[in-house]
Amino acid sequence: MWRRSFCILSKRPYSSQPEIPSLYSFLQPSIFSLKRTQQPCTTPQKPHNQTPLTLTQEHKSNLESKLQDSIKTNNTDEAWKSFKTLSNYSAYPSKSLTNSLITHLSSLNDTHNVKRAFASVVYLLEKKQELLKPETLHVLLNSMKDANSVAPAFALVKCMFKNRYFIPFSMWGDVLVEICRKNGNFGGFLQVFNENCRIAVDEKVKFLKPSLVACNVALECCCCELESITDAEKVVETMSVLGVRPDEYTFGLLAYLYALKGLKEKIAELEGLIRGFGFRDKGVFFSNLISGFMKCGNLASVSATILQGVRETDGQGLSFRERTYNDVVSGFLQNGSIKDLATLIGETQTLESPSVIVERSVGYGIINACVNLGLLDRAHMIFDEMNAQGASLGLGVYLPILKAYCKEQKTAEAAQLVTDISSLGLQLDVATYDALIEASMSCQDFQSAFSMFRDMREARIPDLQGSYLTIMTGLTESHRPELMAAYLDEIVEDPRVEIGTHDWNSIIHAFCKAGRLEDARRTFRRMTFLQFEPNEQTYLSLINGYVTAGKFFNVLVLWNEVKRKVSAEGEKKMKLDNTLVDAFLYALVKGGFFDAVMQVVEKSQEMKIFVDKWRYKQAFMEKHKKLRISKLRRKNRGKMEALIAFKNWAGLSA
Repeated sequence: MWRRSFCILSKRPYSSQPEIPSLYSFLQPSIFSLKRTQQPCTTPQKPHNQTPLTLTQEHKSNLESKLQDSIKTNNTDEAWKSFKTLSNYSAYPSKSLTNSLITHLSSLNDTHNVKRAFASVVYLLEKKQELLKPETLHVLLNSMKDANSVAPAFALVKCMFKNRYFIPFSMWGDVLVEICRKNGNFGGFLQVFNENCRIAVDEKVKFLKPSLVACNVALECCCCELESITDAEKVVETMSVLGVRPDEYTFGLLAYLYALKGLKEKIAELEGLIRGFGFRDKGVFFSNLISGFMKCGNLASVSATILQGVRETDGQGLSFRERTYNDVVSGFLQNGSIKDLATLIGETQTLESPSVIVERSVGYGIINACVNLGLLDRAHMIFDEMNAQGASLGLGVYLPILKAYCKEQKTAEAAQLVTDISSLGLQLDVATYDALIEASMSCQDFQSAFSMFRDMREARIPDLQGSYLTIMTGLTESHRPELMAAYLDEIVEDPRVEIGTHDWNSIIHAFCKAGRLEDARRTFRRMTFLQFEPNEQTYLSLINGYVTAGKFFNVLVLWNEVKRKVSAEGEKKMKLDNTLVDAFLYALVKGGFFDAVMQVVEKSQEMKIFVDKWRYKQAFMEKHKKLRISKLRRKNRGKMEALIAFKNWAGLSA
């Protein structure tokens, strides 16, 4: 079927003009430089008979040894000199030594030595090709690819053909493909490809069978550069003769060419072949059809092809590349066809399944292309035109706009658009909400972030945790504890959000750091009312805030609360740590509440917590150096006893 579908392979002989000036001139001066003739001729001239100079066997052995040692020691210039001497006398080194030299020269990754390697191979192909190994030529071609040497690579392969030195296609063909792709020289590759295939067919050299990749590159040249149906179908027939099975890309290239030429019958034949080969995904085929129709300005066929593609996927969307949609948008907009684009989106939405992946919808593809091309205003014009036509706007039409707003930090516009989307009964996914909220928080547009989070809740999105953490983190970094408190209070009863003591601690800490102690205390009361259990960090933040403000009595109140928890039984029992003990002792000593100080000391001893007394000695000396026990004895006996106990404990009695 594959072979019957195309015309018979025409066996045009391979020919080329002498390319010495352009391909070999870089070898000058060289012992291998090619002589130019005054009159070009089709057959190379034979050199005059010359009696080659001879070497003694001893001299040859010495040169070979020197060559081998030079390669081992990386003395490249000396190795090259030995090789030239041997070659001048037609006394070639052994096969292994010859290939070692060429491989060594090729591996040095500099142009000068790649030229040497190339010159050596060309010379040996002419004079003594049995010395060459296919693997050596593969190494040299790879070096040419790395050096971006296009002309020498072509010259080497042509020299191989000219001297009938045939090696497996895999050892040179795919490397040449890479070189051509890198430099866009597909025309040169097509010539070499045709000659290779002629030899493979005429002389039945099976190992010259090209790879599918190489065949597609040759076909791409015919379809996209030459735009020649004859040459393209010749390549396809060659593939059939040599048994190279085509793929979706092969048919896509032909589809582009037939669409460009307006050959609908040929396109229909291609569709039959695609079914025959069992290719299910026609995305590449349709993309190339569209590109061909776009190039010749056939917009009606572009629309028809897109609609056909949607139908053939049962409404599950098209796997087009972004480039395809970019071409579609550019082509339609150049003709001022905003209305046609809006109509196309509306028609595809009636065919697409409700379960279609949003990114595969045509509406998404077209609007996203507008965004990619920097035509956000045109995207809005398409919106307006679709509304004027009474078409419903699917989620795919909105998403690219939201992403553009997110990228440009137009978060207020994004929040309004999210509200509009929700009002239409459409639902964004979690990832989109998260990205929009993160963008809002990064530019400190807190109200937009709150608005979109409310939309998430109302849309019954099950996973709110990511966006919740984004908002809380952003508010913390922006030092906005009042917004944190209001936000937390609003969502505290939502079971989809995991709120813990650490969240309340963040708010309390921020309030204390800002000196807003009443707000911190209010948050603390709200926290305990909602049955969130304070922990060491909660109390530590409050203590530090009170100490900074000099409100030591409030620390005493906190200690009385903590003391009850420390003395409690069961699960409610609280454990003190070294940091909290230190904070309480320092604050209570500063405040002069020595009875409470000794209570803390007693609890720390029970729990075997180490206490550095020196810090509290210093605090006492700074604050209460002039305090006299005799004065306290007359006023408050209990306080006097507590002071004596503290001084004894701290070592201040003396």
